[in-house]
Amino acid sequence: MKVEEALQILKEHGYKYTGKREELIRIFADEKRYLSAKDIMERIKELYPALSLDTVYRNIATFVDLGILEETELDGEGKFRLACSADGHHHHHVICTVCGKTSSLPGCPMNVMASVPDDFEVTGHKFEVYGKCKECVDHANA
Repeated sequence: MKVEEALQILKEHGYKYTGKREELIRIFADEKRYLSAKDIMERIKELYPALSLDTVYRNIATFVDLGILEETELDGEGKFRLACSADGHHHHHVICTVCGKTSSLPGCPMNVMASVPDDFEVTGHKFEVYGKCKECVDHANA
């Protein structure tokens, strides 16, 4: 997703444009990895020194609800990244547990699951693969 797409989604859902919201989205757009709210605070505090962590969390929650951000949990902490696409293309990720970088996986494991009971309606699922990217492995071995 691009910054302009994210801002359009906010507008379409009645949210005001603010420089803070745009900057939050730009930070996520600049990073191709999952970030915590604390990571975002570190990046934005010089530009908006009065911004509170609560405000960052509230905006992140709104962005997740609107599909602007994707969410996962690493080491017991919520992490977020800009959604890969605005069209809601279904996909899954491999996620580096060291740097948070992600890559998309082809296919979906739900396509091969035959064991879901017939009387159960699946409304969603989550599948992520965790490990270390090549750069983090190389850095650890250096």
